[in-house]
Amino acid sequence: MSPAHRVIDPGNLECARCHRPMRLATREPTPARGKVLTVVRRWPDGMICSGCTAAAQETFGTCPGCHTHRMLPGRNPTGQPCCTDCAGMPAMVCARCGAEGWMELRGVCGRCVLIDRLTIALDDGTGRIRPELTALADRLAAMPRPRTGILWLNKPHVKPVLHAIATGQVPLTHDGLTTLQPVACVSYVRKLLVAAGTLPDYDHHLDRFERWLPGWLASIANTDQRAILTRYATWHLLRHLRNAAARSPLDPYRQQTARHQARVAATFLTWLDSHQHTLETCTQALLDSRLASTNYSDNVATRTFLTWAIRARVAPRLTLPPPPRGKTFTISQAQRLQVLRRLLSDDTMPTADRVIGTLILLYAQSLQRILALRTSDITTTRDDVTLTLPGGNVPVPAPFDALLRAHLAERAHQLPPAANPDSDWLFPGRLAGLAIQPNGVRQRLQNLGIPNAPGRCRALRELVLQAPPALIAPLLGFNTANAEKIAAEAGNTWQHYAPGDHTRLAGNR
Repeated sequence: MSPAHRVIDPGNLECARCHRPMRLATREPTPARGKVLTVVRRWPDGMICSGCTAAAQETFGTCPGCHTHRMLPGRNPTGQPCCTDCAGMPAMVCARCGAEGWMELRGVCGRCVLIDRLTIALDDGTGRIRPELTALADRLAAMPRPRTGILWLNKPHVKPVLHAIATGQVPLTHDGLTTLQPVACVSYVRKLLVAAGTLPDYDHHLDRFERWLPGWLASIANTDQRAILTRYATWHLLRHLRNAAARSPLDPYRQQTARHQARVAATFLTWLDSHQHTLETCTQALLDSRLASTNYSDNVATRTFLTWAIRARVAPRLTLPPPPRGKTFTISQAQRLQVLRRLLSDDTMPTADRVIGTLILLYAQSLQRILALRTSDITTTRDDVTLTLPGGNVPVPAPFDALLRAHLAERAHQLPPAANPDSDWLFPGRLAGLAIQPNGVRQRLQNLGIPNAPGRCRALRELVLQAPPALIAPLLGFNTANAEKIAAEAGNTWQHYAPGDHTRLAGNR
């Protein structure tokens, strides 16, 4: 058999749309030009790379030429997206369903391929989808971007999880699903089942702590320490989490704090053991030396553990000194203004991150509150943009209102996450029913040079200088007493501010 014909890469090709370097699909080695893409389509406007091809076949709207709502993969002479007929391109219609879209196979669109693979993955052994999983299959098949579902099903750990659920190897309950691995994949499937109505809702963060706790306790080698930590975690940490979850859904920080408190308690017991002491024989001098050598976070967590231990009569009655006040890290007002200018002008930064940074530096809001915002919390009119905060509505000044409008526009036109197609979160996450989690956002802000806690601290200090803390604190969701302390530290206590209505009376000069 003769070898395949080889075409030499000319080395000067680029995508007609994104203008990134490309090469022909040959066996020849790519020249040393950095990351080079492969030509996958030859359309009327030139050779197109794989990324631009995928984006074009997932773009839908009203064609400016024929004014019909359909897929817009082509480009008209002015560079606007247009349909295949107006662009003079071959039709991209599925031979099975007759719909336009990404052709995953020859003549078959991605949605039809996704439905076929879901039928196989959720087969209960009779050649059909398990009846209880029909709603899940319909939800996955209706995702805005079928290629996302196809790539997800191709992952090696997904099919065993779905097969175990479909064939009844585990009960179709929360307790049954938690016996499967890996945890991240199972959590994703559980939230999808909840969103589809197959399983009842549950607190995701409480469940994560409940699943983490047994394995962590089993890792404690000392049996006496494990017994104390089991009592502490079960009757204090877990009980408080469950009581809080009964009132409202837990936020990620709550269960992370509980994990930190458990680990600090274990570290304290190990430290006592290294000094030939136990919790029952701990002395006041030993405790004082330990608290003096720990940071603020560990100091508070140790006090929480000892307070429980004394009340449970596991430790002697020791005097717990108040924790030292943690250091406040802040930035200067000049740095705050510099970052705000960059958030307004840097178009290379994701719009969502620019909005989050703006809300931190303008209104001193925490990530927890920002990520809990919904689209209904943003009210836009022709002239104004209003943001709903814990204390009421506050106006968004120009030019920051344009940034919020841009984010809402992008959110409306971008494909939503597969698990959250109808979510009203301002920043929807990948888990069904949940917003984006703060850990990843915090890391992105740090990489972009946007100060989170220091910037929020500076914003609050500037706000209490501009208005009385008694007015600012409730509006922004802060404690009034703490805001008064911050105002005093900033050098303005508003002690001479006259209470009451300060509007000008009619007839007065």
